[in-house]
Amino acid sequence: MSLISNAFIIFVLAAVVCYYLVPAKVRWIILLIFSYIYYLAGGVRYLFFILYSTIVVYLFGLAIDRMQQKNTEAKVQKRVITFGVLLSFLMLGIVKYAGFFVDTFNSLSGLNIPGIKILFPLGISFYTFQSVGYLLDVYWRKAKAETNIFKFALFISFFPQIMQGPIGNYNRLAPQLLNENRFEWNNIAKGLTRIIWGFAKKIIIADWAGIFADAIWENPDQYNGAVLLGLVFYGIQLYADFSGGMDVVIGIGRLFGIEMDENFRQPYLAISMADFWKRWHITLGEWMMNYVFYPVSLSGWMVKFSGWSRKTFGKKMGRVVPIALADLIVFFLVGIWHGASWKYVVYGLLNGGIIAFSELMGGTYRNWKKALHISGKETWYKLFQIVRTYIIVNLRWFYDRSDTLTEGNYLVKQAFTHFNWSQILDIAAGSKGTEFVPYALLIIAVGCIIMVTVGVLKERGIDVFEKILALPVPVSAAICIVLFLMIGLFGSTAAPKGFIYAQF
Repeated sequence: MSLISNAFIIFVLAAVVCYYLVPAKVRWIILLIFSYIYYLAGGVRYLFFILYSTIVVYLFGLAIDRMQQKNTEAKVQKRVITFGVLLSFLMLGIVKYAGFFVDTFNSLSGLNIPGIKILFPLGISFYTFQSVGYLLDVYWRKAKAETNIFKFALFISFFPQIMQGPIGNYNRLAPQLLNENRFEWNNIAKGLTRIIWGFAKKIIIADWAGIFADAIWENPDQYNGAVLLGLVFYGIQLYADFSGGMDVVIGIGRLFGIEMDENFRQPYLAISMADFWKRWHITLGEWMMNYVFYPVSLSGWMVKFSGWSRKTFGKKMGRVVPIALADLIVFFLVGIWHGASWKYVVYGLLNGGIIAFSELMGGTYRNWKKALHISGKETWYKLFQIVRTYIIVNLRWFYDRSDTLTEGNYLVKQAFTHFNWSQILDIAAGSKGTEFVPYALLIIAVGCIIMVTVGVLKERGIDVFEKILALPVPVSAAICIVLFLMIGLFGSTAAPKGFIYAQF
């Protein structure tokens, strides 16, 4: 059930009505019922996967909690949690990566072992990471194990987030799901406004930009001179699509009185790649930081490696090298989380390599700025950092958007050996053909200006939508209605597509 379908809108409306009609004490049960209805709508055969994650993590959470209460030996607890985490990731590994490993083995060995073909279950990457995060929090005594399996099942399956996140933290999300949330018009107004804004970003900006990005990537030989423009369009499409989806999801949560974690914070205003990843897909970054980066950095082998680094490279550089290595490990995992393909391995290592290189060069950069009398607070310097980071971010999209590593390499070559940007005018703008291209480009440009303006204001502490909702009700309602009508007037005329990250 796509987030942009009429069926989904009716489904959400029914869920909200039922939620507030029943007694407050059992409202969480309504959320659980509708969450499983939503999941079953994608296919009954997928029920096994989410039940597997729910039951395995629930049981291991209880086991760890009881072992801690009995002061069981630490080594035993460590073995149990390790086995639990491996079992939790087992299903995701089989579904998402088994075929990739078989294909890689075949290519290296010359054999022809049949691959494993399993249809990808809805949201498995998101709820697997969310459940493993809970399990580790229980092990580290950051969270209390949930004893009611149905309440735990709601945390894993809450329907707005199951498609594309955000990856919820148990201590922040679970209490809200179980609260006796009361009906408040303020929540409904904020939720609907956020949903409309998300749909506008998706249907007006992302889908129009996607027409041009898709045309170029599907026919790189025909549009070879416009590959760099295609890269820019894809960057626009991906951000407006993914962040728009998050706006819809967070808005739906707000309808139930639930404040879900933000997943974006003006990422194209980042001043470095490290800063970008603190703003882009924030919950994935936090998950990697809390459950990979810190454990790796504090592990026994890393402590030994840090000691070796200090002896080998000196005190300052020796402190940075282990951090750079941990960054590479984290972004290798970020890469393969995105998909089972060598292009994603390159994508992840490229991100990690840039950040690791920046860590290693930190002292040199500081010396350069000192020599050039740059304090780092100058407006022009910050703009330079933003533009530099934006360029680097967009160049990475070669491997994110391409179907294979080979195609990504080919498009890099095409982008920098042929220049004929007028080819963009030959792309059919949806159902209105090539004659509508100038208008489509204008719609994208104006949409981006509005989106950037909203982001810049939010960066400065001004929430445009809070300001709108603070206006008299007739005025704020009129603004929201106009924005809603604009979706129909200026939305893409191409065949509608679902949200990009819904496939994860």
